[in-house]
Amino acid sequence: MNKHTAEITIIGYLKPIYGFALKRCKSIEDAEDLSQEIVLKAFRALISKDNIGDVSKFIWTIAHNTLSNYYRDNAKNMVGVSVDEVAELIADPDSVTDADESYETIRRLQSEIAYLSKLQRKILIAYYFENRKQADIAMSFGVPLGTVKWHLFEAKKELKRGITTLRKSSQLKFNPIKFHSIGINGCAGRKSLDEFLRSSLAQNICYSVRNTAKTVNNIADDLGVSPVYVETEVEHLEEYGLLQKQKDRYILNFIISEPTVDLLIMQNNMYKRAAELFANDLYDELVNSGVLDDEAIICNQTDEPLTFTSCSPRDTFIFRNGIKEPSIVNRQNKNFVLWSLIPYITAFSGENLVDDYISFNEVATFRPDGGHNIVHATVVPDNMNLPDDYVYVKSCSGPMWNRNDGEIFWQFDTQWSDRLSAKERNIAEENQKVLSLYRLEDEAELTKLDYTWLAERGYVKTVGDFDREFKSSWQIVMLASKEINDKLIAVGERIKKKYNAEFDLIKEPYAKAVLNTVPSHLRKIKEYELQFVFRSDSYFLLHCITCLLKNGKLKEPTEGQRKALSTLIAKTN
Repeated sequence: MNKHTAEITIIGYLKPIYGFALKRCKSIEDAEDLSQEIVLKAFRALISKDNIGDVSKFIWTIAHNTLSNYYRDNAKNMVGVSVDEVAELIADPDSVTDADESYETIRRLQSEIAYLSKLQRKILIAYYFENRKQADIAMSFGVPLGTVKWHLFEAKKELKRGITTLRKSSQLKFNPIKFHSIGINGCAGRKSLDEFLRSSLAQNICYSVRNTAKTVNNIADDLGVSPVYVETEVEHLEEYGLLQKQKDRYILNFIISEPTVDLLIMQNNMYKRAAELFANDLYDELVNSGVLDDEAIICNQTDEPLTFTSCSPRDTFIFRNGIKEPSIVNRQNKNFVLWSLIPYITAFSGENLVDDYISFNEVATFRPDGGHNIVHATVVPDNMNLPDDYVYVKSCSGPMWNRNDGEIFWQFDTQWSDRLSAKERNIAEENQKVLSLYRLEDEAELTKLDYTWLAERGYVKTVGDFDREFKSSWQIVMLASKEINDKLIAVGERIKKKYNAEFDLIKEPYAKAVLNTVPSHLRKIKEYELQFVFRSDSYFLLHCITCLLKNGKLKEPTEGQRKALSTLIAKTN
């Protein structure tokens, strides 16, 4: 730019630059000196450059940088400067370069704004960043003008206190945790649990407040994350009942287990001893009593492709041209049947032996998405050296069941099952759908798509053309009467009653050790869960199966049996 054009340009900015300096300097004399320095620097810069795109932005950038140098020269420590003096710098971080001595202080001040309360932060930003009048801010936020003034005053104090505070470094800042497992007990809502706890931020927020209630700022310090991000996540977790709010603090509303090697070995030995007592007696009585020959226990599972001369559904029907016709019952594979009956009986027997029973409703949480459940998660340290005979349950899911009009659909997933991953399934919806389709087939109302869906998941096998001659056969175990269901459960009841006193002795040291690891406000949830040890407890069910496999009583399932394994439908009234 030539000298004449530069002179005309800079004359137009003399008054605005003086006003800029006067607002930010301690005295008129300083404002005059600062404005003269800005004008001189701007003029020299204009005549030295020919390709300036936005002249106004160029001049005000010089003004901000010169102001930054002014603050640096007039204060050895920027901490002592009022928020009013550095507000323009906070609002325009590009005006501060890392070559300026004030750089770190300005950046720290900017980060401290995130530690203000939400309302203080909004008011501060509106006033300093957006240059809005206090009366306008008051009207916009629906608060009195005096409240706006008070929050601005308090915000300045908090910022000054914040940048003089040495924030503590937590281990979570450089070594965040990751949940090893996440699950629920109860009814899932419309939202998947992964939607809340999938992110590392959400998991570490929960972990930070597992034992002690903390403010958003406390959590932010623990995680080394801006409170703005923590605040949003915390509000979401609190809305869905995963955190509890206590005034301005938050605390975890579910149990995060952190098992030690000693505790895991104690747990493994407890289950192993109990399973050796119970599972062997249960197997022997089921096999030797002849109860497996009862015609009300129906199972047409077969590894072979279905044919018109092989087994058929539980009521033994085939369909020819849409008309039901009777067929032949095939006697079941007893080993396959026991894979369903043993965990099923184990899970449902022994409830009447529990003293001082805590109900599910006493400890479960109702969630806005319709869920009513107990959430649990586990954090496992790296490099845990466990015994060779330790029984891992990482591939175990369940037990799971749905009741409807006197029937129950029951399923237990283990590492021997070959089903879709739980992450790819809505288990509650799937189980309810299976039970509904099971009933509809009695009325010959299933569609081709229904049979395809059931067959893909291993619940049925089909043969023939659906529109001409067609046959289906359920591959799961079915208890066709309430009488046989009650008879089987009674077998488990007798054996558990036999060993009840010994079970209590085996369980007592473990229960005491576990309760000592749980925060007081969550202890009742853990006491509720401990009621199900040796009952509908996936650890115990898995140990029972493992025990019988090791002593050769149960045989491993064939490849063709895995999809339908440990699944049954039973009449319960």
